[in-house]
Amino acid sequence: MIGLQKSYCHRGGNTPLLGATIPEHFAAVARQFPTQEAVVSLPQQRRLTYSELTESIDLLARGLMGIGFAKGDRIGIWSTNNLEWLLLQMATARMGAILVNLNPAYRTRELAYALKRSEVQGLFTIPSFRSSDYISMLLELFPRLTEDSGEFKSEEFPHLQRIGLYDPAQPDQTLSPFPGFTTWPALLQAAEHISPEELDKMTASLDRDDPVNIQYTSGTTGFPKAVVLSHHNILNNAYFSALAMHFTAKDRLCIPVPFYHCFGMVLANLLCLSVGACAVIACEHFDPRLVLQAIEKERCTALHGVPTMFIAELEHPQFPNFDLSSLRTGIMAGAPCPPVLMKRVMGEMHCREILIGYGQTEASPLTHLTSREDSEERRTETVGTNLPHQEVKVIDPANGQTVPFGQVGEVCFRGYHVMDRYYGDPAATIKTIDSAGWLHSGDLGVMDKNGYLKITGRLKEMIIRGGKNIYPREIEEFIFTHPKVAQVAVFGVPDEYYGEEIVAWLQLRPGEHSTEEEIRHFCQGQIAHFKIPRYLRFVDTFPMTVTGKLQKFRMQEMEIQKRR
Repeated sequence: MIGLQKSYCHRGGNTPLLGATIPEHFAAVARQFPTQEAVVSLPQQRRLTYSELTESIDLLARGLMGIGFAKGDRIGIWSTNNLEWLLLQMATARMGAILVNLNPAYRTRELAYALKRSEVQGLFTIPSFRSSDYISMLLELFPRLTEDSGEFKSEEFPHLQRIGLYDPAQPDQTLSPFPGFTTWPALLQAAEHISPEELDKMTASLDRDDPVNIQYTSGTTGFPKAVVLSHHNILNNAYFSALAMHFTAKDRLCIPVPFYHCFGMVLANLLCLSVGACAVIACEHFDPRLVLQAIEKERCTALHGVPTMFIAELEHPQFPNFDLSSLRTGIMAGAPCPPVLMKRVMGEMHCREILIGYGQTEASPLTHLTSREDSEERRTETVGTNLPHQEVKVIDPANGQTVPFGQVGEVCFRGYHVMDRYYGDPAATIKTIDSAGWLHSGDLGVMDKNGYLKITGRLKEMIIRGGKNIYPREIEEFIFTHPKVAQVAVFGVPDEYYGEEIVAWLQLRPGEHSTEEEIRHFCQGQIAHFKIPRYLRFVDTFPMTVTGKLQKFRMQEMEIQKRR
């Protein structure tokens, strides 16, 4: 029949979409599992049951209302992973505010951009972490924080009214190096001004389509955009991801991914809380040893991470000493997942049901996930099929037409999970979401007749060498099979003769040594000659985002600079 061979897939589902807001759904889960452990923060040595977590969330929500925040206000959080981060996530949802996630790696200029772009009205932060002195950076932007006032005004930041400060190691202490900061104890004390009935009334006024979160895109190129997501977006994305993982109240998820990113906030925190599972905070910032310790100590059944995290865990010198036999499942996502790495995780980490996930912040974030019922080939070489109640198609980026099955094109999404807009950027919104409601991902992929999708690269990263389209991911996946290679990144650089030439950066496994000749010989006869990298560089580290995504644009800049 006409049209049946086009790359389009819609999945319904026996389970309908949730129509509740986040606090409504969480309240039902908490009533069902009051004594179940909800969150364990190993760095803080703190544990909360669902009943205790509910009380803490409600107290904080009343405190936020008590110091003047209301429905629709934008409240930023600039911190590494800790229990207070999760409490703010749920408390802002409870009282109708919009949580704005800020990358803890931001420096002053980047923070200023994010605060202005999303017109943040309140900001909560920690004093410092490693080389990041958050107080010093804030004083640089807001010298008036040294003045005796819990509120302040700034001409450059007209919306910002209050900055809160807490120390994850001792949040109950009145940490106040300068009088302009609102302390955590003062925030909780303000709850006395708001009754539980007033909080319930505020929650009852919320709608599932109200915005609840502003996430910034990862910023691998240019300035990040502010993605506006609703209760309906992220609650359903978390819930259906949990169902796909067969997650229940018996599961315990080890969380090494940052909360500020969708992977941590939605697919870890909210995913656990949507079904009564336990969220285990392994570390403030990714540390492979602490992750392995957390899995063993807490008998975690699941582990999330981007490929670079799983590589770091597998390559850790003490890896053989840890008992990881409790692991069952988890999601590897955020970057291309090499099949060889997936097989190592399944075998060496005992994570038999590990799944590959794919999506983007603008899609709440998960669009595709493999299944434990899939064949090993599909579980290691595709990103699976779209989640229930989602549509996906693959189009020719030149004309917008849906391409036949098996043909490479741009991947597009439509459904409940698509963001509302980019905050304060209507032009970018129109460019990303077309008039029919399709979100254009910028990713290249190929779909088979059963709806399984394989991502071949980024539209902007495709290399055109001598008129031939070359997809870096194909080359990366092959070179990664070399036993000495721990990680590889392939990208293009300008070339006068071919238009572009191929560059590969390689990180070797500990104790290994290799040469350009060895790598090229490994490629010969295995991949087309024109796909063999012209330039090879052995590196110790890669430029990365905090979430572990490789910043190829930075590598490209360095290579171009080197050849001038």
